Amino acid sequence: MMELILQVLFSFLFTACFGVIFNAPIKAIPYCGFVGAVGWIIYYMLMSINITEVQASFLGAFAVALLAQIFARRFKMPMIIFNVSGIIALVPGGIAYNTMRNIVELDYNMGMQNGMRVLMISGAIAMGLVFAEVMVQLVLRMFKTGRTSMQSFARAKRK
Repeated sequence: MMELILQVLFSFLFTACFGVIFNAPIKAIPYCGFVGAVGWIIYYMLMSINITEVQASFLGAFAVALLAQIFARRFKMPMIIFNVSGIIALVPGGIAYNTMRNIVELDYNMGMQNGMRVLMISGAIAMGLVFAEVMVQLVLRMFKTGRTSMQSFARAKRK
């Protein structure tokens, strides 16, 4: 339990600090930290129950993108403010470093393995962001057309 609390605390601080580095508006920084903490905790919890790192990265990025959409609409800010700082904890920087180190050390087999892991995780993060965006757009369009058809139905009923 204590480890989970530390994971939440440090992921919040880490992603909020990246919000500062990326010049996010001051009022958005705590929300950037919250978005990143939720994405990381989803990733961390899924990894702890033996879900693959690619699937965990996808679902973490999906949650980040959904929260980024919510906060962007609520605060009338660009979604990228919350997305960038939110996914930073999910980015496989250590694995990418090991890929380059393996290649420099002429360990091409391990370099290829790590390189493929980086590509798969990065692709999963990108897909998580895109799928969440598409899902939100579909839901909004569905509500918009539903509301429009209800309004036209009400107008036709009055006539």
